Amino acid sequence: MTRYDRQRMLAEVGDEGQRRLAAARVLIVGVGGLGSPAAMYLAAAGVGTIRLVDDDCVSLDNLQRQILYTEADVDAPKVECAARRLRAMNGGISVEVHAVRLDASNADTLIKGCDVVVDGCDNFATRYIAGDVTARMGIPYVYGAIGEFEGQVSVFNLPPRLRTYRDLWPDQTALENYTAPKGVMGPTAAVTAAVQASETLKIICGYGEPLAGHLWSIDMKTMQTFISELP
Repeated sequence: MTRYDRQRMLAEVGDEGQRRLAAARVLIVGVGGLGSPAAMYLAAAGVGTIRLVDDDCVSLDNLQRQILYTEADVDAPKVECAARRLRAMNGGISVEVHAVRLDASNADTLIKGCDVVVDGCDNFATRYIAGDVTARMGIPYVYGAIGEFEGQVSVFNLPPRLRTYRDLWPDQTALENYTAPKGVMGPTAAVTAAVQASETLKIICGYGEPLAGHLWSIDMKTMQTFISELP
């Protein structure tokens, strides 16, 4: 437990919070710009089981923001590289690897048994599936999205303000036809993912006020942050 002393000394965490983290199972859907730093913080904090789902391989242009990977990992499966790095960071946790894309055929199996699902997706279709399944199962879903210099985070399926991904984006057809900007600065992903990791730890340990029913956003060009209430 010595490695966790700096968080265990916090009254909000303590030994009980650390035990909760050790017993927790977190699914990260997509180990890219958001999933990479989020996974690192969760592994470092001692989350007992981290389940990684991603069917992609590392490419050279990932390295600008996907900090789990190195040049030696290019063309290798992301989940394999990510698992190797996370296990090296913390040998006391379990990392499960699923080199698949989460879809309607496997979502129930991949999500079942998890305490929290962290959104590291890069497409809207996967988000709707993850959002629908977690809502049906009553599993907290920590949403995150980035584009250019902006990031946003929310928490769905969590009292006292139960909201779902569809409450944020009710028109699935319109959103899936939207072409999101491809450009993004690396620190935008890092800051947004850190907030996702923080929300996940709050949910597991039971401290603070998670972003249930609220949308947090940041503009990294101006450093303005906003928290708005979802309808």
